This record gives sequence, structure tokens and C-alpha cells, in this order.
Amino acid sequence: MNITINLNLKIMKKSVLTIMVLFLAITTTNASSKNIKRTEITTRYADVSPFCKLIQSGNYEAVKAMIESGVDINKKSTGLTPLMFAARYNKAKIAKLLIERGAKLKVKSDNGFTALKYAQLSKATDALAVIEEALNS
Repeated sequence: MNITINLNLKIMKKSVLTIMVLFLAITTTNASSKNIKRTEITTRYADVSPFCKLIQSGNYEAVKAMIESGVDINKKSTGLTPLMFAARYNKAKIAKLLIERGAKLKVKSDNGFTALKYAQLSKATDALAVIEEALNS
């Protein structure tokens, strides 16, 4: 009887160890893939110009100050113009400022989209209205 109990305990230990190893392997794989994705997002965000980061965050006063200091309002960052960033993130007030200061409305991104298209794709209704008004005037 002792032999049977010892044998059963050995089998249970092996089963538990196997399950633990599998669990750790799955957990580690998921964690490392999440880290890769997080790194890719961070890297993409890190490549965005400071001017376009300000637009993304909606910092109107800082954007205005940079325009007044001579920043190129049509210079692409990660393939998008500043107006495209304003459109994509629904920053209507900033979009209006950029347009008033000479942002080009019909320029296409590296993906072939205009600021208008980015506003449509992002369902950025406020920015979309500003861009459509500028295109129609």
C-alpha cells in the first residue's frame, strides 16, 4: 500500500510540476509579447516631433508659441503633417490655427491620406468641420 501511495505522489508531483512549467511558459510568452508591443508604441511615439506631440496633447498655447517662433507648420513627422495630427486627435482649435497660419489642406500623408481623411477615419467631428469649412471657402 505504501508503494502505491508513493507512486501516486510521484505522479502527482510530476503533473503539478508540468502544469507549473506550462503556466510559467505561457505567462512569460504573454509578458514578453506585451513588452514588445509596448516598446513599439513607445518607439513610434518617441519618433513624433515635439511640435506634433504638443498638437496631440492639445496644448494650444505651446503650439501657437512654436508657430510664432517659426516652426514649419507643414513639416511631416512620422509621415503626417501637423494638420493631420490635429485632425486625427480632434484638436479643432489647433487645426483652425494651423489653417489660418498656412497649413496645406490637400497634402497627403505617406499613407496617401489627407487631413480631411484622417478626421473622417478618426470620427473627429470637430476637426472635420473646421477642415471642411476651410476647403469650402
